[in-house]
Amino acid sequence: MMNVKYVICATMILFVFSSCAGSIPNDSAVSASSREEILTASLENGGDRMPEKEEEKEELILSIGDKMISVEWENNESVDALKDLAGSGMQINMSMYGGFEQVGSLGASLPRNDSQTTTSPGDIVLYSGNQIVIFYGSNSWAYTRLGKITGLNEQELKDTFGNGDVTIGLSVGGQTASENVASFDLEDR
Repeated sequence: MMNVKYVICATMILFVFSSCAGSIPNDSAVSASSREEILTASLENGGDRMPEKEEEKEELILSIGDKMISVEWENNESVDALKDLAGSGMQINMSMYGGFEQVGSLGASLPRNDSQTTTSPGDIVLYSGNQIVIFYGSNSWAYTRLGKITGLNEQELKDTFGNGDVTIGLSVGGQTASENVASFDLEDR
């Protein structure tokens, strides 16, 4: 008789625990597709704000003429200030200097964190807090790193920046630079 009560009691306990397990929410059950459906539904119902993670994707875009140049920007307060300055777009007249760099005035001073640096082709730096420098050669000086041009090899950098003064454009876009980059054809220059 004692065994029968024990078996009945154990069965009831198992039943109670198994029925409770089905009602406990499981956060991992909310899949990425479910989150996308929620976001899509929000946007379709007039939601005009993207989540903060999407807003953080707004990148600073570097261009020469109508060609976008892919840049891997640093994550620092100088780049943040440059984004604010660039806003919806600005043009910077660059001048060749020293046979290895193009220098242009920003028209404003940005926060700086200069350190002794040896640059390489494609490096973009802040000089004296108010000048942007793009290297197609190398130099050592105290700069604040802003970014690095990607997608152009050393010869393409020299052809682009080493044959006379250029005007660059800076703007902040709603898409990442890599989504916006047009192929760069040196023949179009």
